[in-house]
Formats: sequence, C-alpha cells, structure tokens
Amino acid sequence: MGQVSFARDERLAETLDLYGNMILRIAFSCLKNMTDAEDVLQDVFLKLIEKQPVFESDEHEKAWLIRVTINLCRNRLRSPWRYHRDLEDVSLTAPEPDWQEGSEVMEAVLALPEKYREVIHLFYYEDCSVAQIAGLLKKKEATVRSLLFRARAMLKKSLKGGVEFEEV
Repeated sequence: MGQVSFARDERLAETLDLYGNMILRIAFSCLKNMTDAEDVLQDVFLKLIEKQPVFESDEHEKAWLIRVTINLCRNRLRSPWRYHRDLEDVSLTAPEPDWQEGSEVMEAVLALPEKYREVIHLFYYEDCSVAQIAGLLKKKEATVRSLLFRARAMLKKSLKGGVEFEEV
C-alpha cells in the first residue's frame, strides 16, 4: 500500500510541476481573481485524485486538465456565493509576470467577455490549435475561428492597433 501511495503522490507532484502554472493561468484568465484561481487549481487536483483517470498520452492529460479547469471556473462564475462576497478583500493581481506579454495586453484580454477570453488564452498563452480548442470547449472549429477573429478585433480596438495577431 505504501509503494502505491508514494507512486501516486510522486505522479501528482510531477503533474503539478508540469501543469500547475497552466491551470492557474487559465483559471485567472477566466475568473480575473487570483484567490479564486488558486482555489480552482486545488479543485482540479482534487478531481484528479478523486477520479484517477487513465490517460492515453500527455496531450490527453493536458486536455483533461484544461477541460476540468474551464468547467470549474464556469461553475464558480455561476455560483450565487460569488455575488454575495465582499470583493474588496480579494486580490486582483495577476500571477507571475513572466507569463504576461505586458500588463496592457493582459488587461485588454481580461476585459474581453468570457467566450473570447477563453479562446484567446488557449490559443496564445497555452499554444492550443483551433482543433484542440474546439474539442476542449465543445464547439465547432469554425466557431472557434470566428471567436478568435472577433476577439482579435476587440483587442485591436482596445489596444489601438498596437499589437498584430497572426491569422488562423
């Protein structure tokens, strides 16, 4: 029993090292709040421990973690408790500046509506392809391309043309 527990704990530590920052970035991007993002990070790992899924590959594991993160963020955003909390006590600072392209860009991304923020974050910050994003968000690829197009237009307008985006 001790060997199995040690191996599982070791694997969880590796998963946290490998994907922890990604989960935190996605959660922060969705929730715009570091405290909630950290809670989601913990919840994702609780789900991982609880479900103990078997992954076919590293990509499958990454996709599962992204999907669970997005679902938990959406649940948190729908929670009535969120509306009754005193937001003055909550930190709105972004995690580790090394993953930000610049505070002006990140502020513009965070100002986008959720459906645009998700696709921009997954495409630019997590290097997911349109097909991967479509699978993760359960949308058609054409829909993801449209969301990316509209999000880029919104960002370009808010950044006054200061950033050029490549086409999908």
